[in-house]
Amino acid sequence: MKAVPCSLRVDIPSQTLIWMRGDERRVFPVSTSRQGVGFEEGSLKTPTGRFVVSEKFGDGEPLGAVFRSRVPIGQTAAPGEAPAEDLILTRILWLDGLDPQNANTRERFIYIHGTNREDLIGQPASHGCIRMRNEDVAALYDLTPPGTPLEILA
Repeated sequence: MKAVPCSLRVDIPSQTLIWMRGDERRVFPVSTSRQGVGFEEGSLKTPTGRFVVSEKFGDGEPLGAVFRSRVPIGQTAAPGEAPAEDLILTRILWLDGLDPQNANTRERFIYIHGTNREDLIGQPASHGCIRMRNEDVAALYDLTPPGTPLEILA
């Protein structure tokens, strides 16, 4: 029996990510860019349109593992620690844009990732990425293989 593929949808107005497979649904709160939506390099905006999860990073890392350039640095941070710094924690799902306007998404390093700013989940607060609670991004990571399609809707 062939496994039913999953897909993802981010709804910016409601600040939610929906994981879907067949009739199954899981809804997670997220935080998208505080600068709004956009495609320009250096804009710190969340792109919209069609994407694919191109790569994943964080297998076996603990919740709160700190990443630099997609590599765990051997440290962990808890939500609320280093609140002035925007840390990439726990897991990374790297996105690749499929539409002409968002084709630079991968080069812009737009990810779905955990954060030390869980207090801001549910409102626009990121620097372009899609932030999730650390437990949620770990669960999503396990449910979502590379190649999974994603749609981000404004």
